[in-house]
Amino acid sequence: MSTARTVLETEEHQALRAAVAALGKRYGRDYMTTVVREGKHTDELWAEAAKLGYLGVNLPEEYGGGGGGMAELSIVLEELGAAGSPLLMMIVSPAICGTVIARFGTEEQKRRWLPGLADGTLTMAFGITEPDAGSNSHRITTTARHDGDDWLLTGRKVFVSGVDIADATLIVGRTEDARSGKLKPCLFIVPRDAEGFGRNQIDMELQAPEKQFELVLDDVRLPADALVGDEDAGLLQLFAGLNPERIMTAAFGIGMGRFALAKAVDYARTRQVWKAPIGSHQAIAHPLAAAHIELELARLMMQKAARLYDEGDDIGAGEAANMAKYAAGEACVKAVDQAVHTLGGNGLTSEYGLASLITASRVARIAPVSREMILNYVSHQSLGLPKSY
Repeated sequence: MSTARTVLETEEHQALRAAVAALGKRYGRDYMTTVVREGKHTDELWAEAAKLGYLGVNLPEEYGGGGGGMAELSIVLEELGAAGSPLLMMIVSPAICGTVIARFGTEEQKRRWLPGLADGTLTMAFGITEPDAGSNSHRITTTARHDGDDWLLTGRKVFVSGVDIADATLIVGRTEDARSGKLKPCLFIVPRDAEGFGRNQIDMELQAPEKQFELVLDDVRLPADALVGDEDAGLLQLFAGLNPERIMTAAFGIGMGRFALAKAVDYARTRQVWKAPIGSHQAIAHPLAAAHIELELARLMMQKAARLYDEGDDIGAGEAANMAKYAAGEACVKAVDQAVHTLGGNGLTSEYGLASLITASRVARIAPVSREMILNYVSHQSLGLPKSY
């Protein structure tokens, strides 16, 4: 499939895209399905991507990163996904946690974490969602209170990816404002072996190397320097991580959609019924063309969001990142569905590797925020309509 990227991407971006695509091709979907079947993790691909500088391409050069931004990191995840071997923890470790620490962490926190996040030797998970709060970050009940010079963190989190392989988890808690008495969000680095920090794996139908966990924090004692950034910065620091999360989730969905579409196009070219390839019939060709168009449109919005974020326009990036995530989620689901239908019964076989994507593609619609909440955001923030809640 030809795509006109030359106008929008620099030569460096095109070279990065080609290099990552070559890496992804060496692993591919068979690697991912084998990893899942054997209950392992993507250690080999993660290590090689790190060695080549792809994992930390968005992190500052002075801490071992590539000095780029979300534009570069999203290219990496998209191309790995298009090869059938996406690394979900890229959304969490370098994009969310790495970005937050790089922007708001102390010098000591940057030296402690960023080089390892960049070279893949350290991994960090991210915990924000709670059983009773869902997408409402204002209802988070995980609280942090002072105990001398320490913090005591108490609460629960759900659907936290990769805690079993993470060296620490960046937890969103709330502290009490001394002036107003109101609770405000704050971010804490919780080491995996911290006393009182428990985890339970959630049984998922989703077939992925990265597992999902419920976390229980029972008066987890943390030193003063576990707090990332300014205690009074609140939502600014939180959304510094959430906008990259949405951009990278868009990249995840676009990559998956491209993988499925490529499988379907190849099949439609070669599968012959009544002496003609099935792709010569408009009933097959037009839905695939439409899926390609929607994926390309989603990529354009993702590129816009990444550029705005990298230029420091957090407000503009917030709108674009939400739109990109919405568009990519919809395009991904439609591309996967159409790919499966194009292959017919073969679309449900293990040989072609599409059936598992029926479930996986829904992730881009649901996480980290549902499409309905994005529509709420756009109706309130972009259109100025009153809230329904």
